[in-house]
Amino acid sequence: MTLSAQAMLDAAVEEARLGASEGGIPIGAALFRTDGTLLGRGHNRRVQDDDPSSHGETDAFRNAGRQRTYRDTIMVTTLSPCWYCSGLIRQFNIGAVIIGEAQSFSGGHEWLAENGVSVTILDDPRCIDLMSTFITDHPDIWNEDIGE
Repeated sequence: MTLSAQAMLDAAVEEARLGASEGGIPIGAALFRTDGTLLGRGHNRRVQDDDPSSHGETDAFRNAGRQRTYRDTIMVTTLSPCWYCSGLIRQFNIGAVIIGEAQSFSGGHEWLAENGVSVTILDDPRCIDLMSTFITDHPDIWNEDIGE
């Protein structure tokens, strides 16, 4: 069964909303096989865990557990991946990234595309609203998250 990009993004959006409900940054992610099998999902836990390395993509990656290969996987994230998460995608040769939005933050997705990763940006209104609301309401936490 192959899922659409939008259907895969739904899992990441659920995670982003869960993170927001916990008082954290609303960024969610999910790692899928290209056949649509969900391997792991997660959300940014920097605030909740007091762990600066606990980003949405890393949480999903960790929750997926060890895989023999990542070439046939898709990282789905509600926001353009930062350089840290872009590095994870390249390090493990994740073949594709689906991004909910890149308006609030434009991370390393262009670099990923230049290095052979298939990048799809959906400009999803749910993702844009989650981030723009969070940035307006919590600029201090957001600036900390992006290293400002």
